[in-house]
Amino acid sequence: MTKKITPGGRPALEGLRVIDFTHFIAGPYCTMMLGDLGADVVKIENPTSGGDSMRTFRPLIAGESGPFIWANRNKRSIAIDLATASGRQVVIDLVTKADVLVENFSTGIMERFGLSYEAVSRLNPRLIYCSISAYGREGPLKERTGFDPIVQAESGFMAVNGFEDREPIRTGPAIMDISTGMMACNGILAALAARSRDGVGQKVEIALFDVATTMVGYHAMNALLTNIEPRRIGNNSFDTAPMGVFYAADGPFYLAVANDRLFERLARDVLARPDLPADRRFATNADRNAHRDELFALLNGLFGSKGREHWLARMREEGVPAGAVRTLCEAFASKEMAARKRVTRIPHATAGEVPNIGSALHLAGSPVVSPTAAPTLGQHTGEVLREFGYSAPELAILSEQGAFGRPSKPADA
Repeated sequence: MTKKITPGGRPALEGLRVIDFTHFIAGPYCTMMLGDLGADVVKIENPTSGGDSMRTFRPLIAGESGPFIWANRNKRSIAIDLATASGRQVVIDLVTKADVLVENFSTGIMERFGLSYEAVSRLNPRLIYCSISAYGREGPLKERTGFDPIVQAESGFMAVNGFEDREPIRTGPAIMDISTGMMACNGILAALAARSRDGVGQKVEIALFDVATTMVGYHAMNALLTNIEPRRIGNNSFDTAPMGVFYAADGPFYLAVANDRLFERLARDVLARPDLPADRRFATNADRNAHRDELFALLNGLFGSKGREHWLARMREEGVPAGAVRTLCEAFASKEMAARKRVTRIPHATAGEVPNIGSALHLAGSPVVSPTAAPTLGQHTGEVLREFGYSAPELAILSEQGAFGRPSKPADA
């Protein structure tokens, strides 16, 4: 496959072959990042079950799922029925010629198909084999299935989110799945670096629960050191004031005043209230925390006198960190989004074109590839297998044997 290259150099992972057995979010997000960096990602999907389960999630655009499109750009899809002997043999052939394999099946599934790390590493000792699971592949938890909000709850992450007088709350976005995908990508890149040094591949294992425990951040360390549970404090800060949501005359914004110097700047230069830092209640961060309610009421009274854009412009001028609290649609229509070129539109096989939220990676000498939209199920079966050396007669035989599911024909043969 020839990747479309962004001007400026060759993508960092150009020439790398990735066989992708992932579904839902964590695994596909990992392989999408590898694809963004230039790897040729071949996504293996089961034609008899409709492929990746994310394909059924709404909204559906021209029969394709928005969530699937979000997590599967820069990949090619081939439809292979692993329940057939011929399908399994095709996949083994692909894996022996690959650099990386990524899977996030339930424990035991890859072994059932003869695709365990032990089996495939004997055929391809240079292979990087990344296994993503909920609770690890060994030990008493290996059979448990897990989902993002479950590990948010079990790891204590929910316990530090929300308001003190209400129940703990999960995040709206699947933060643990996305973080697990990022962590898996990091592990694969580290293993590739080690392979360039040592000449052999290795197994990389990432567990959703393990990542969740890291995402609790320093709150976990504080609790381990003191055995004191942190309080939920909503949109405010545990140790800094004023930090939180404030209200202008026409809408909310988030203000982050992290030290005494910034508070002086806010009071003197933005609010024209140089008396506030001299007030014993507000002189230091500790004082402001002790009198948080009084301070917030006073500031909201001042901010309510003018519109949000007035205050945000003034704070930008004076170097006081603040930003509008936006809806999602407002955020993606914002000038910041446009300035950073975060959203483009790219061609799609059935929908004509779809939005694309660009990669957050920026490498000056090894740019990410120009994006291609998420594939339709089995869109590249014939194309990929021909590249791996299969002839037209061989593809026809495999089709008759059911390797590509029914109807028994590669989508692009």
